[in-house]
Amino acid sequence: MLPKTTRAKRPVLLIVGCGDVGLRVLRLVASRWRVLALTSSPHRVPELRAAGATPLLGNLDDPRTLARLAGLADAVLHLAPPPHVGERDARTAGLIRALALRSGPRALVYASTTGVYGDCQGACIDETRPLAPATARGRRRADAEARLRWAGRAFGWRTSLLRVPGIYALDREGGDPRERVRRGAPVLRAEDDVYTNHIHADDLARACVAALHRGRPQRAYNVSDCSVVKMGDHFDAVADRFGLPRPRRISRAEAAQEMSPMQLSFLSESRRLMNQRLLHELRLTLRYPTVAEGLGA
Repeated sequence: MLPKTTRAKRPVLLIVGCGDVGLRVLRLVASRWRVLALTSSPHRVPELRAAGATPLLGNLDDPRTLARLAGLADAVLHLAPPPHVGERDARTAGLIRALALRSGPRALVYASTTGVYGDCQGACIDETRPLAPATARGRRRADAEARLRWAGRAFGWRTSLLRVPGIYALDREGGDPRERVRRGAPVLRAEDDVYTNHIHADDLARACVAALHRGRPQRAYNVSDCSVVKMGDHFDAVADRFGLPRPRRISRAEAAQEMSPMQLSFLSESRRLMNQRLLHELRLTLRYPTVAEGLGA
């Protein structure tokens, strides 16, 4: 349990990677926490300061700039992605080394990805499913998870791993599902289609806050809503909701000709996430329990 807010001293939260989700978290906690936000971009300093954070300049790709983070925060929210290449997450490794230089945080929450599970062939899975990442991107996330579990045990940090699927919100840059439909991007035909999982950006922010307070040590959580939907059906529903043409349906063989390797990687994994830990251990009541409700908002 983190220290309670008092008039004399508020607990300090360090957000590493304060993008869209980090700013949503900041709005939720600004009245109860003093928030520090690590950024490598000087031009973001005014934006972060206006949002209520104290900006700190530092670069996860240059560990020499991270030493100042040691001993600053009661809790850390790690939302930064791993490097774009390789099988390991050197950014998380450098962050751990910096935080461990002095008295470390009591709690650390990391936003990982459900890609660490690999392809589950449509099975319903919980957090006990063995990790089997099929992409370098997934393996980098699995590496970060392993490093953070180790750090939690070694330094006594209460580390929570949030395994996050597709993040959406109509006001989220890069997360508005209408954009894909408007571009005319195709989806797989029904017999080739895969299950997909989602979480509204506001509910993800609320899950981050819940994990800071109630996450169990070295524990993973599937941060997904309660939808059970295949990808093509999902984008059909988006099109219908906003009066857009439904996406064209293509075969897997046609997708291999039309889509990039990155796009194909999302079509090669199918799983249905169980979220009981999120709902019961973190005691989170989803504001948008299905994508239909999130789009309706």
